[in-house]
Amino acid sequence: MRWRGRRGSANIEDRRGRRGGGKAAVGGIGGFGLIAVLLIGWFFGIDVTPFLSGGGGGFQTSAPAGESRPLSEAERQEGQFVSVVLADTEEVWAEIFREQVGQPYDPATLVLFSQVTQSPCGGASGATGPFYCPADEKAYLDTAFFTTLERQLGARGDFAAAYVVAHEIAHHVQNELGILSQANAIRAQSSTEQSNAISVRIELQADCYSGIWARYAQARFGAIEPGDLEEAVNAAREIGDDTLQREAGRVPRPHTFTHGTSEQRARWFMTGYQTGDMTACDTFSADRL
Repeated sequence: MRWRGRRGSANIEDRRGRRGGGKAAVGGIGGFGLIAVLLIGWFFGIDVTPFLSGGGGGFQTSAPAGESRPLSEAERQEGQFVSVVLADTEEVWAEIFREQVGQPYDPATLVLFSQVTQSPCGGASGATGPFYCPADEKAYLDTAFFTTLERQLGARGDFAAAYVVAHEIAHHVQNELGILSQANAIRAQSSTEQSNAISVRIELQADCYSGIWARYAQARFGAIEPGDLEEAVNAAREIGDDTLQREAGRVPRPHTFTHGTSEQRARWFMTGYQTGDMTACDTFSADRL
């Protein structure tokens, strides 16, 4: 991906230099954060009990609150990269909203953190993975996830990382359009299996919107290099529910899927890229996912 030397976004809240951001509330992780905790814990064998148990307590990081540390060179590079990708999403979605929605786009803030942070959707750690919190309209990302993406999930390349950012911003797009609130309201009144099925449609639409972003980013900035699309599609495949469950030594159970299969995630990303049309991303009306 061609990103060096290009404009970065001002909508970055970088918490990575803060070590030990105080206590994060337990029992408060909601929405996609909760899903992410359960999935990451299940697939990688991480004990997620501290994030889910109630009782009004909290968990404390190893360093005292208020301590800071210098960012490593790798972290600085990751921060610059994310800032450029975020800036691209802002310009692209502003254009798309003018052309296809007929209203202005209000960009999200992206919070970078290390190990642990807090959000209105609850406490988060690196184990939760990237997530979007509609309560404060912010996306949250521990940049160490890029290493996990490459080394543990087999999704290599800078455009794979860009796809992760674009996917979370796509949830903000859904929030701006009122899709996310409507879908979550229905999920709250549904059975677990029905809620999971709605979650899959939410996530696949975000994949499709990510594909639209990639198409516009190429046309507007010439950002995509040979092999970039393959990196994004590979990332989508590597984080499909069926693939993750197999790699965890489990038989895939479709009724537990919350993000979609590898084939579905890759196909909906390409649907967005090939059409550039938001109406083509209506996963909620699709008979076949």
